[in-house]
Amino acid sequence: MSGSQNHSGGHGAERGEHGASHATLRGYLTGFVLAAILTAIPFWLVMADVLGNATTTAIVIMVFAAVQIVVHMIYFLHMDSRSEGGWTMMALIFTIVIVVIALSGSLWVMYHLNVNMMPMAPGDHPM
Repeated sequence: MSGSQNHSGGHGAERGEHGASHATLRGYLTGFVLAAILTAIPFWLVMADVLGNATTTAIVIMVFAAVQIVVHMIYFLHMDSRSEGGWTMMALIFTIVIVVIALSGSLWVMYHLNVNMMPMAPGDHPM
């Protein structure tokens, strides 16, 4: 019965019903290794004070955080431009907008908290 064969050209195991790629052990391991590296490097930058400047360190950590979000979206959420008829690209754009708002808002709040908090003398400790 050749009429009932799968006409996907052998791609049925790789792509799902809506075009989304299925998870593989290799994909999960790649994502895990990348996520671990993208976590360890900023930790090392802060703990060893490698860059010496707090502002530069914060910017570098933000870049690593953004890259890690993309790694999670690709390797763990299996999002790409071909899946779900393009709706995944809309989700990516929405995620980028939300991340920019969250990161810039967090930096803005932390900066203003630092500027507006009452300075303490080196020997003063709150009780």
